[in-house]
Amino acid sequence: MFRKLLSLDQAKQRIEEHFNPQPLGTMDLPLMDAVGLVLARDITSSIDVPPFNRSTVDGYAVSAEDTFGADEDNPVTLKVRGSVNIGELAELLVGRGDAVEIVTGAPLPAGTNAAVMLENTSQKNERISIFKPVSKGENMMALGSDIQQGDTVLKQGVVLSSREMGVIAALGQDRVEVFRRPKVAILSTGAEIVEPGKSLPPGKIYDINTYALIAAVKESNGEVVSFGVVPEDDVNMLEAKLKEALDAADVVITSGGVSVGPKDLVPKIIDRLGKPGLVIHGVAIKPGKPVAVAIADGKLIVSLPGHPTSSLLVFTLLAQPILLKMSGRGRKLRNILKATTADRFFSARGRRTFITVNVSQDSDGHWVASQASTGQSGAITTLANADGYVELAEDQQFIDVGEEVTVYLFKNSL
Repeated sequence: MFRKLLSLDQAKQRIEEHFNPQPLGTMDLPLMDAVGLVLARDITSSIDVPPFNRSTVDGYAVSAEDTFGADEDNPVTLKVRGSVNIGELAELLVGRGDAVEIVTGAPLPAGTNAAVMLENTSQKNERISIFKPVSKGENMMALGSDIQQGDTVLKQGVVLSSREMGVIAALGQDRVEVFRRPKVAILSTGAEIVEPGKSLPPGKIYDINTYALIAAVKESNGEVVSFGVVPEDDVNMLEAKLKEALDAADVVITSGGVSVGPKDLVPKIIDRLGKPGLVIHGVAIKPGKPVAVAIADGKLIVSLPGHPTSSLLVFTLLAQPILLKMSGRGRKLRNILKATTADRFFSARGRRTFITVNVSQDSDGHWVASQASTGQSGAITTLANADGYVELAEDQQFIDVGEEVTVYLFKNSL
């Protein structure tokens, strides 16, 4: 039998009492090696961006005041004093009544404060006719209009994506300080498990959890160290592999072997790997009741159920927030939406229940949630085909049709 089942909130509290996840240190990396990592320090600009007044059109740099009153019937005529190309220093000093030919991205020369689009002009010899006036600052980006020297452009804790990479590159920086990813050892148990790519003997199933958990760890800013599959009835090999995993990683995650059968030996083994040992064995949730958590001399071991849906759900509820904190990202704000139910959702009384749902919009544009499957914990398609889940409290018997619910989405968008 399980020890006394803890509620989900009690389980989280029990972990917090024994394990305080913190960032694991920083690394100074080349910019392109930092994609997906978490920024360790605020980034402040040492330059103005752009570093000069920059034309946003092909045409002519002018003093805007010289173009006032211009129209198709009465064009303004200016003298062309030269040209400026991209990457050139605009050494020309332009006086009133003058214009300089310019291309998109080139710096405006001193004495000009706007650019006239090429299609609103006509040039003959060294003079141009302007058929449409421009205002001061039109068709240009002013020095420092994007980023000013001294601005804090990125805050500590942001995940570095393509957008942040562009900002850092615009400041001229080729390196960045980021938090180290936590190393997460993944180990699956089960005599029935076969590695994908091999033939499938009778009575066997392909290893789902190793690959699903590798992806889940990477999505949670973790670095994976895979230990493959270990037969759950080989106690010595299992214990040796778990010790090896603890040495190699910051966190160990196992799947399978955590229930109450004669071959479910994982809780007993992880209890003796270090102090204080087993702190959780069984949580009052559905799916996912058979879960064990141990702390081994400052390192966290999370032993998940063998059923794929239960395994991934418990990972999301218990392990993912911890990995995010250890990576410097902090607690993830899950993407949620409000919807009305198309079905009646029943709970497992006394256990917090998670119902996988599909979400769609009705003719009025309102979100509607319908149950995605029967919720059988062994079916990986339960999660693959679902958009998210709805949570029912331990004392809640059901959610009726037409009630408003919060849907926790598996992805950032539908």
